[in-house]
Amino acid sequence: MTTSSVNSITRTLCTLGLLFLSQTSSANESLSQTESLSSATLQTQPIEPLAVNLDLGWDSKYISQGRNNLSLGGIYWLNASVQYGNLTTYALVGRGDSQAYTEWNIGLEYRLNLTDNLEANLGYQRIEGYSSNRCQDNEFFTELAYTATPWLVPSMSYVYSTEAAGYLIEASLHSYWDITEQFTLTPYITQGFDFKYRTEAHNGRNNLQFGLEAAYQLLPNMSVSGHLSHSIAQGDIEQEAAANGDLGSQDQTYAGIHFSMTF
Repeated sequence: MTTSSVNSITRTLCTLGLLFLSQTSSANESLSQTESLSSATLQTQPIEPLAVNLDLGWDSKYISQGRNNLSLGGIYWLNASVQYGNLTTYALVGRGDSQAYTEWNIGLEYRLNLTDNLEANLGYQRIEGYSSNRCQDNEFFTELAYTATPWLVPSMSYVYSTEAAGYLIEASLHSYWDITEQFTLTPYITQGFDFKYRTEAHNGRNNLQFGLEAAYQLLPNMSVSGHLSHSIAQGDIEQEAAANGDLGSQDQTYAGIHFSMTF
């Protein structure tokens, strides 16, 4: 195996999201929030004085920014968060189900209610990934969402990586539908734009992702949710794959399930 191939595999295991990995042309060796987690947080939630949340989940693939970050299998997730007023601190750990990979995301997020229908989130997270090599990153992120109508919630997110010295922008539409008092369906679509966040060689369209999320409230403090998502590779992903000699389809389809409890 050539040196460039070894570096390619190492970088691939180190790029988050996700949390959110590229190969020899990669500019970012960190992972960002998982697509399934980040895309499910836009609906306005009541602000509690103090709340503790535990979330256990599994994704059939570890997809972030339209890329499959693990060569084998999927990934388990465990997230613990503490919300006090508008401030949330969290620790998220992921472990590959078929290969040796562990990732930690530790951060904090502050929520701003700008108007009755406009909310923003500002945050920071430290990322540590462990496989055959260790990788790390610091990310600063923000998100803006307009929540006047639950059937159509537009949002915009921005993530800056200090390791890559680049940023990622995503524009999303979510549509929340209460099928029953306990059961909610949410179709969504997200367009991603990469600016030296995952690769240095190309700026612009990264991937188009769409899917369906479902959530069922088992008890007032307990819920189960799942998603089915499909990502269509665009310029940034396609050019990165071509530079590494991969001319096959870079589109990705994956699913996941989560169980959550609030105390």
